[in-house]
Amino acid sequence: MPSDIEPPDERRASANVTIYEVAARSGVSIATVSHALNRPERVAPTTRRRILETAEELGFVPRGRGRAVRTLRRIAVVAPFSTHSTYLQRLLGVLAEAEPDADVTVIDFPATDQPTIDRVVGRGPVDGLIIMGAEPTTRLAAELEDSGVPIVLLDRPSQEYTSVTVDDRRGGALVADHLLEEGVREIAWVSPVPRSSEYVTNGELRLQGFAQRLREAGFDRKLAFVVCDDSFEGGRAAAAELLAAEKRPDGVFALHDIIAAGVVSGLREGGVRVPDDVRVAGYDDVEVAEVFSVTTVRQPFPESGAAAVEALRALRANPRRPVSHISLLPELVVRGSTATTSPGAADQRGAGGGGGKPS
Repeated sequence: MPSDIEPPDERRASANVTIYEVAARSGVSIATVSHALNRPERVAPTTRRRILETAEELGFVPRGRGRAVRTLRRIAVVAPFSTHSTYLQRLLGVLAEAEPDADVTVIDFPATDQPTIDRVVGRGPVDGLIIMGAEPTTRLAAELEDSGVPIVLLDRPSQEYTSVTVDDRRGGALVADHLLEEGVREIAWVSPVPRSSEYVTNGELRLQGFAQRLREAGFDRKLAFVVCDDSFEGGRAAAAELLAAEKRPDGVFALHDIIAAGVVSGLREGGVRVPDDVRVAGYDDVEVAEVFSVTTVRQPFPESGAAAVEALRALRANPRRPVSHISLLPELVVRGSTATTSPGAADQRGAGGGGGKPS
């Protein structure tokens, strides 16, 4: 079997099950059951969990509700955590939004050239599944659908599943606006070759938004492309290539902050003043961006993890809920690698916001 994830133990709701039976089976008073359902802050997490499990097992329907209690206590989160550290930041958002007594199973899988996974190895039944940076293969999707486990994709747009993403086109446009405001005339895009030609990567979306905004602003220069390894040293090698170019750009947009920091390091080692001679921007707003004072675009990583749990909770409550797509807005963070307009320009936060817009 391609998946070891088991479906939740659902029972048919029965109008004959009463709050008295739930209380007796749980070993608590009727008042405690009522508090667990309506005022959870008044009940200890372990007690509340036992009551909700009992209510679900019996198929208890609280008065005024049309379905059995459907909670989100067991969540599996699947992502290439060991390959991309930013998924750990998203996981923090998942943990913060999940119920205090929720059991969150973290499953790592290696990143590949294809944004799909065909197997999910977990332990025991789950109430919902969050997949980061990939989507299930047709085979795995069919099995998960048969099991009734709701799925939310994070950092992977999809027409088939409810998804949470960050608007990378908007992020690219923010960088374009900023570099144009700083007066750059020759711009280079520094990035590795996309992993696959079969799908559009987040980096390509950033580049699309960046290039479109340049065109809209009447920018008539040709955008230079520098291919590099996906690393700090790759950024330094790209800087060496820029230094050797016949026409050196005065603006650089790198795929992410680690590469951008390498570009800044290499340029400065080569005697180029950053930002006076060349302005450099990255993407993500990870720690290295602050260390090297790199202007960047902040992705709302924790917020996206929290949004995924909220979406999963909605699907758990209503399995027939239509597929929805939540797009969070990135935010420009201006630091010393581009800011020359004023002494206080380094480390300013620009337009973009961190809120979301359902689509």
